[in-house]
Amino acid sequence: MKSWIAVLGLLLVACAAAWGWHALALDPGTVLVRFAGWRVETSFVFAVILAALIWVGAGLLWRLLRWPRAAWRRRARRRGRERIADGLVAMFEGRHAHASRELERASHAAELHAPALLARAHAAHARGDHAAADSALDAAAEQSSDAALALRAQFLLNQGRAADVVKLLQDKSTLAPSAWRSLNAAALATGAGATALTTLAPLAHDASLPPGEYDRIETDTLASALEHAPDNDRLASLWSGLTRTQRRNESVIGAYARRAAALGQPLAAMNEVEGALRRDWSESLACVYGELGPAEVNARLRQGEAWLVAQPNSAALLLTLGRLCNQAELWGKARDYLARALAIAPDATIWEAYGNACAAQGDAASAQSAYRNALRCARGEPAETLPELERSALDTRASVVEERSEHGVPRLIVPGR
Repeated sequence: MKSWIAVLGLLLVACAAAWGWHALALDPGTVLVRFAGWRVETSFVFAVILAALIWVGAGLLWRLLRWPRAAWRRRARRRGRERIADGLVAMFEGRHAHASRELERASHAAELHAPALLARAHAAHARGDHAAADSALDAAAEQSSDAALALRAQFLLNQGRAADVVKLLQDKSTLAPSAWRSLNAAALATGAGATALTTLAPLAHDASLPPGEYDRIETDTLASALEHAPDNDRLASLWSGLTRTQRRNESVIGAYARRAAALGQPLAAMNEVEGALRRDWSESLACVYGELGPAEVNARLRQGEAWLVAQPNSAALLLTLGRLCNQAELWGKARDYLARALAIAPDATIWEAYGNACAAQGDAASAQSAYRNALRCARGEPAETLPELERSALDTRASVVEERSEHGVPRLIVPGR
């Protein structure tokens, strides 16, 4: 098909050329030029050819006159590319002083000005010269304001100045993707949950995030917003605005429950945790159930003991029961639950709760040993054995691990497998 179109086009060109030649042969035309007593008369065809030759000659002369300047600019661009490449390699190798010098020279090239200054700011920040980094960012902002702002926020965040990052970015409506990530991290670090929430919509469209990273950011942001809700109305508004999937996230439920209990709504906190645990057992939420303050201790204790029938080997549930017994001043019962928990999974928080029960009973020696073990576990060191735990007859359900399905049905375990 294309070949036929080409042939047709050539035929049309040939016809037009033949017609033009015939017309010029009949009347070649006349061009008369008179200027200051000069008179030049020629045919139209020759005048056209002469004008074309003059145009081509003028173009060649202009190129010849511009050649030295163009050659110098090509050399400058080549040297700029070499310098920015050398500077980037030096920066990645850790030779930051050499990198700064090369990048400063590369910034004199107009097309490399902004990227060279941004890289120079990065090198200056890496060697601790914050004044030079700020100066380079100020200069780079003239051409690449978004990139300079994002890099400045990253530098402040690296220096631990999260509050300054929030102040710098929170009033901006449009930011680079890395700046939105910096604002989110800074808001979470400073407890500015409302500000962190505003970053979720832009980050949801950030294709540069690794897989699963947005889910983590969303969970941390929602949990922070709930934990820092100023009052019950704001907490209820945030909770009701979440999707069904978000309200089933363990971290989000835990944050809501803790804040609701702290604001004087223990029943709402209990309902959410209990509903989540009925749907699917969670060690983290079982632990949260014991962190809801002193309200409704007896009701929570009964509920926890009911769960223990289906989850006899849950260290988190045993810790919660121990804490609730401590709050109910059932010291002996608390020590029994916590001893079972220590037999399953020794942990600093369990040792601390066990020490609290011992101290409340006046057993100072055991309390001191338990607190020492809590410190050892926190440092990753092995805990010392308490004689009373070795002598006590622990419930065999705590020492023989029993596997159950998500519905609480025991699984048959063949020995040796």
